[in-house]
Amino acid sequence: MFSIGVDSGTQSTKVLIVDFESGRIVGRGQAPHAMIPGLKPGESEQDPDVWIRAFEEALKEALAEARIDPGQVRALGVSGQQHGFVPLDAAGCPIRPAKLWNDTSTVAENEALLDALGGTEAAIEKLGLAPAVGFTASKILWLKRHEPAAFARLATVLLPHNYINFKLTGRACMEYGDASGTGLMDIRTRRWHPEAVAAVDASLGAKLPALDHPLEPIGPMKGGIAAAFGFKDVLVSSGGGDNMMGAIGTGNVSPGVCTVSLGTSGTVYAYFDRPFSDPKGEIAAFCDSTGGWLPLLCTMNVTNTTELWKSILDVDNVRLDTRAAAAPAGADGLLFLPFIDGERVPVLPQAKGVFFGLDRATFGAAHMSRAVMEGASSIWGTAWDACGSSASARPRSGPPGAEARAAYGGKSSPTSSRSRSSPCTRRKRPLSARPCRRSGAGRTPTDRRPASPNWPRRWSGPRPRPSSPTRP
Repeated sequence: MFSIGVDSGTQSTKVLIVDFESGRIVGRGQAPHAMIPGLKPGESEQDPDVWIRAFEEALKEALAEARIDPGQVRALGVSGQQHGFVPLDAAGCPIRPAKLWNDTSTVAENEALLDALGGTEAAIEKLGLAPAVGFTASKILWLKRHEPAAFARLATVLLPHNYINFKLTGRACMEYGDASGTGLMDIRTRRWHPEAVAAVDASLGAKLPALDHPLEPIGPMKGGIAAAFGFKDVLVSSGGGDNMMGAIGTGNVSPGVCTVSLGTSGTVYAYFDRPFSDPKGEIAAFCDSTGGWLPLLCTMNVTNTTELWKSILDVDNVRLDTRAAAAPAGADGLLFLPFIDGERVPVLPQAKGVFFGLDRATFGAAHMSRAVMEGASSIWGTAWDACGSSASARPRSGPPGAEARAAYGGKSSPTSSRSRSSPCTRRKRPLSARPCRRSGAGRTPTDRRPASPNWPRRWSGPRPRPSSPTRP
């Protein structure tokens, strides 16, 4: 029997097929995502059906490599980019393109929501976190303000991985982990917060799906995709946000482990067995996808900057690394601020990128390539330090003294790995530089055993339910 892991990220969808018995990966596939072209600075959008087409293409490639009977597939789990707003009409069809996690066009809407909640400190007191500009709530308010006709058609709010689950099963729902990144949920009670929901619109509560415990499966796969690929009896798990699935994939499901995840964005997160709240509001106090909590700090610019720089130079990863390695560490003082998509931490949603220190010695491909790599690394190094300073006062949890496990969303290189390791002086265990390390069904490609001895026990015992309905 086999399971399928799906990672639907910002840039592409990756699929793994895994043998249940041996843990061996028997098939891989990948397909790119296109962005909506011609958008204004700060806007970032994709057609949700691009994810479905990419999933089908990647799945077809993985099945061709695996050469298995699709009827032997028994489980599928989806990991998806967080925070994206997928607005559906009454027929379950997208009303417009999805605004993504790195869309910073909703600054005014986010400030309005914070004001409605009484300010940042009051929002943290009420929700357990401070909604950031990338969260889903401000995107919904943006739709109401800027496209009222589209908002009038809104029947269901989903996140990217929820939409894929919906297309696979016909069921619209959310699990605690990804839902905690909407800015509409109390992360301590794991229920929609009535005041936060009403701050967007009085009718929004009826458009939010039910909240499920992440250990509960969505249901069986059915419909056109199941028939097209010959699947017979496939159970679709709840899945989760990419960082929540990254925690499971790196064994970050008990105190003492910290994950550094480097993809389009950079994130640092650690498992907590109780609710976490950062009084500064820098660390997002998310829930995880096992039933615990996953405080996380996100920087918005990592591989997005290197991918753009590669396209300018027209080089691949190997040639970019070769050029960067020709310049010394520190790039002779050339600095690059990588705020191509604004920035979440520090809170600079409308910031721009900058090269600083250009002269005749540094105005060249080698030094500028080195500066781009080091600039992205310096930002997530700041994130690491912020996590450490905040968690150090809290026993049993957080980065201080923890083993750091690195997960890469794309290909790494010697120079980029060294520059990204430099801010982190703790024990670091890179689990994989291959794609699909996030999917709950697939686990990690390079480690066939559970990454933590506690991992199997996390999935046994009772499955807690909310004590009261999850709708506001």
